[in-house]
Parts: sequence; structure tokens; C-alpha cells
Amino acid sequence: MTRSVYVTGIDRGDGRQVVELGVMELLTRQVDRVGVFRPLVHDGPDRLYELLRARYRLSQDPRSVYGMDYHEASTLQAEQGTDELVSRLVDRFREVADAYEVVLVLGSDFAATQLPDELSLNARLANEFGASVLAVVGGRDQPAESVRSETRNAHRAYTQLGCDVLAVVVNRVAPDDRDEIEDRLTAGMPVPCYVLPDDAALSAPTVAQITHSLGGTVLLGDDSGLARDALDFVFGGATLPNFLNALTPGCLVVTPGDRADLVVGALAAHNASTPPIAGVLLTLGERPNTPVLALAQRLAPGTPVVSVPGNSFPTAGELFGLEGKLSAANPRKAETALGLFERWVDTSGLLGLIQVSRSGRVTPMMFEHELLEQARTDRRRVVLPEGSEERVLRAAEVLLRRGVCDLTLLGREETIRKMAADLGVDLADAQLIDPATSELRQRFAEEYAELRAHRGVSVELAYDVVADVNYFGTLMVRAGLADGMVSGSVHSTAATIRPAFEIIKTKPDAELVSSAFFMCLADKVLVYADCAVNPDPDAAQLADIAVQSAATAARFGVEPRIAMLSYSTGTSGSGADVDKVREATELVRAARSELRIEGPIQYDAAVEPSVAATKMPESEVAGRASVLIFPDLNTGNNTYKAVQRSAGAVAVGPVLQGLRKPVNDLSRGALVQDIVNTVAITAIQAQVPAE
Repeated sequence: MTRSVYVTGIDRGDGRQVVELGVMELLTRQVDRVGVFRPLVHDGPDRLYELLRARYRLSQDPRSVYGMDYHEASTLQAEQGTDELVSRLVDRFREVADAYEVVLVLGSDFAATQLPDELSLNARLANEFGASVLAVVGGRDQPAESVRSETRNAHRAYTQLGCDVLAVVVNRVAPDDRDEIEDRLTAGMPVPCYVLPDDAALSAPTVAQITHSLGGTVLLGDDSGLARDALDFVFGGATLPNFLNALTPGCLVVTPGDRADLVVGALAAHNASTPPIAGVLLTLGERPNTPVLALAQRLAPGTPVVSVPGNSFPTAGELFGLEGKLSAANPRKAETALGLFERWVDTSGLLGLIQVSRSGRVTPMMFEHELLEQARTDRRRVVLPEGSEERVLRAAEVLLRRGVCDLTLLGREETIRKMAADLGVDLADAQLIDPATSELRQRFAEEYAELRAHRGVSVELAYDVVADVNYFGTLMVRAGLADGMVSGSVHSTAATIRPAFEIIKTKPDAELVSSAFFMCLADKVLVYADCAVNPDPDAAQLADIAVQSAATAARFGVEPRIAMLSYSTGTSGSGADVDKVREATELVRAARSELRIEGPIQYDAAVEPSVAATKMPESEVAGRASVLIFPDLNTGNNTYKAVQRSAGAVAVGPVLQGLRKPVNDLSRGALVQDIVNTVAITAIQAQVPAE
């Protein structure tokens, strides 16, 4: 029977979308095909479903997601009764349940639905669907005792109506009350209770949302600026000195359009990060003249300046009524929501309650989810030398919001903060270090000079060398001030890994440093090596690459079955290239008899069971290989790129292996998600004690 989870509440305003998104994240870690069903829907776009569809690449036909709209449901219930309404919704639900391994059901929202006893209707639907209930209670602006009573009443109501209640999530409580509420509920509830504090970044509307809601016109600003959260509103009417003192980080300045002094002052403050603002909203339909707008553009490129027709008083009323929404158009809020959910909910415990069996297939998304979860279980610190690169900053925000690891960013602090402010990126929890001015520079210069004394490196020369961000970051890793390093988005591979060769060096049991890619295909994850470092390894080096790659595969949940690739299979070919692979295979068998390995073997015989059945029917690796070792860099690099482009595989890496501590290289074309994945991999590598 299809497993289903019914997320429902007891009233409107509980911020339930955070919980629905968090549960979807959990389910997609375990299951390849997750269906979504919303029994009752309002007219207009369903922001949450559109977010789920975009984020989790859902292929479900949108027409199957919805049962019926609220007007149709209330009419049907009034004319033919609740039984008929429930019967039709059950029929629609079963169409989804028959097609998917698990279904996430999004309960009604208690918002102007015209349905009598909506809680009872949700309970009955959950029972008829055979779904377990995850109840959500809103706690905003309520004292701790009131929240406790309402939570107990919610659990009692759904239980008495026959529901299988897995847990209760209390959302939006005052941060100062969170621990007290959790203690009270833990002591008195028969099911787990998870308590989430209110988060200003989730509640805050974006500048784009404000512009749309108020019918504003964008005079200046780009998409990044419009995506900033308006964390506060500062209304300008005072003199400039008093106005500047009132500014707060992330505020939206609201001022009449004829106050050019306040517009320029606010943007100058943003330029200096004292403090960074979300943007400027001009009222009265007034606009600054062209010279003022030109100056504003130069002061704070990308920062929104928006004009609205109303005066300040009604505009203020509308602003205070706006609230941030989760949507596909604002993925940053989704990251914030997931970070909140994952921090305060025992996700492994909740997943155990849901009792969803893991799919046999491992999709790219499941693999990426697992990376983040594994890194989060034992947080490490990763240093990012390219602290002023936009993609790195955006990836850093995701990593921090999701609690994947702690981060140190290198570069001029003023430059990093200025760029973060322009992008609307929150780096409050990141450590920023400027190697040129850091008190660590002299210490690192002395250490590097000692390490490279045999090369004639003096302390004076080392003092210049360690100001380089990659050398500085690598020395931080060596000193234990960071657990790993990721660079390469704007630096060459050589610039990234040369310091590691000089400073970190190889493990005692590793002959060389090599690389591996995780190739995420539609239904499995393969490890390719070496595709980035060693041009033409000899037999001993090839054997070392195989052993290191098997360990990398096992570390990340891929059962190692090694195929030593060649242009011939078994004994069908000869020559220096084939003999090298054959010798390497025997070296691995002699050194690590517990490893399953086959070689020489062609790629098709390694991965395709039907070919393996003909060419190597007795092999336990042929047709099932998960770790593929290429004979040289030319073959490996071209193959991984061909598979990536032709088969639509997601290539995660390269992961450097063989170093005493983890240092990993990025492609200069790396996307934000690539950087997130590589940092997560580095954090996981760092969880193994350094040798």
C-alpha cells in the first residue's frame, strides 16, 4: 500500500508551508517517486506546489495534484452531503496513490473556505486516504501556556477522530519561548513535538513582492536586489543625520520621492555597509531627477529604488500587512525554511515514524540530499578562499542557512561584505578573514618557510606567498583552523592543488593524489577516476587510484565494485596499454583481497548486464560495476564529459583523494549547486580523523 503523510493544521496562519516543504525534502531523500495531492485548492496559482514542482523536478501531471476547488467543494457538500464530497476526493487521491511510492497530502488552509468543521473534514480525509497525520499548530504572538494547551487540544482532536497522528509541529513561536514550550510539550505529549521559532527572514516580504503588491515601478535595481528581504521599514522624514542613525540592516527605506537627500544618504550608507539596506521605496508618485538617479546608480548598483503612487501613511498600512511567501520565484526563502525545519526537527526520527522504505534506485537528487544530510550530522569548518566571487557567496548562504557546515571566507572583508550586501546575501554566521592583514600571516609565513626550507624559501619570501588566498586557506587546514578547503571557481586547478601538495601532502598509505567524480545517472551513482589529475599513471599508480576510489565510493554510500577499464575485456587483447591495466588489477587483488575488482574490461561489459553475460558471465563485477577506473587522463576526462552531456548525468566533483586533509577543486564553470555539493563532500571527508 502506498505510504501517505497528511500535513494539516487547526487554523490559518500557522506557516504550515515550512513543514510541508521540510517533509517533502525528507521524502525525496528516500524515495524516487513522490506524489503530491491537495484535496482542496483556491483559485489562482498554488505557490507551494509550484515551488515543490520546480525544486524537486516533479513530473506529475498538475491536473492530478488537485481534488477540487473550495467553491465546488462547499457547493457539493451543501447539496449532496459530506459523504459524496469525501468519496470524490478519495477517488482523485487514489489516482495519485496508484502511481507513486509515497504521497504528500497538503491539507486545507482554513482561509475563507466556507466549509463547516474543516478540522473534522481533514481528519476524515486522512483516514479515508489511509494517511498518517502530521499536525501543525501556529504559535505566533501566543504565551507559552497557551501554545501548550492548543497543541494538546490539536492532538486530542485528531486522535479522537480516529487519526494516526505521527507528531505535532508547533510553528512560529517567540524565539525566547521556544525552549520552554518544547520542555513542556516533551513532558506531556504522547507523540513527538517539534517546536520551530519564528524567523524574521521567512516572514519578511521581498522587495519584488512589495513592488508587485503596491503597484510600484522599478526605477533602479536588478533581480538580485529585488529578491532581498525587507527585514524592517524605516520611514524617512527627519534630517539626514537623524535618518542615518535610524537605518537597520536589511531595512526598506520609505520616503517621499522628493527627498533626494535621504535617497542618496541611504544608498551611500548601503555602499559603505553601514548598514546594508534592502532598497528604497519612494511615495507620492514623485521621482528624483535624472542626475540624482544617476548618482544613486553609481553609489549602489543593483539596489532597488521603487516608486509607488500612494502617500506614506496608506503605504505604511499596506507594508505592515504584507508577509513573505514561499514560492518558486524565491529559492532563498526555501533554503531558509529548510534550514529552520532541519535545525529544530529530529528529521531522522520523523523519517522513522513515517516508515518509508528507501528506493532501490538512487537518483541525482537523492544523492545530493544525502550529501547535505551526512555533512550536517557532524558539522565541520570549510574554508573558501574565493570569498568575493558571487557564486561562492550564494553557495555560502545556502550552506549556512541549511546548517551544512561552518564556513570561513577569505578576502578583503570590506569587499566581501559590500558584495554580500549588493546580492542580498546573509553572511552573519560566516567567519571572514583577510590574509593580507590577518594576525595569522606571520605565523603561517614561518611555518611555510620551515616546510619549504629545502627549496630555499625564506620567511620573507614566505610572507608574500601566504598572502595568496589558496596558500593561506591550505595553511588554515594544516593548522586545524579549518577542516577542509574548496577553491577553483576562479582559480586554475594548479593554483588550487599545488599548495595542498606542498603543505598537506599525501596520506601514508597513498602513493599519489588522484581525483574521482560522482556521476549521478537517472537510477544510480557511479564513481569515475581519475579524470582530472594524473595524465598517464603506471600500473602501481593505477592500482593506488583504484584503492583510493573504492574508499571514496564507500565513504559516500556507493558499494564499491571496481572495473579497471581498457579497450579489451579479459584475455581478448594484448599490448602495453592492456598489460598495464592487467598488472594494476593484480596489484589491487594482492594488496586488498576483500575488494571486488575486474580488469581489464570494456565499459559496456562493466555496466551493462546483457553484455557482461556474454563477455564475462562468471564475474561478480561485470555488468554491475560502480567504480570505473580509466587507464589515463585523456580517456577519463573525455568520457566523464561525454556522459555528462549526452546522458544528462550530474557530475559531482572532482573529489581529490589521497591527501591527509581534504582540499577540493571546482570547475571554473561551477554552478552554485556544484559548489554546495563540493563543500558538502569536503565536510564529509573531514569527518574521518586526519592521518
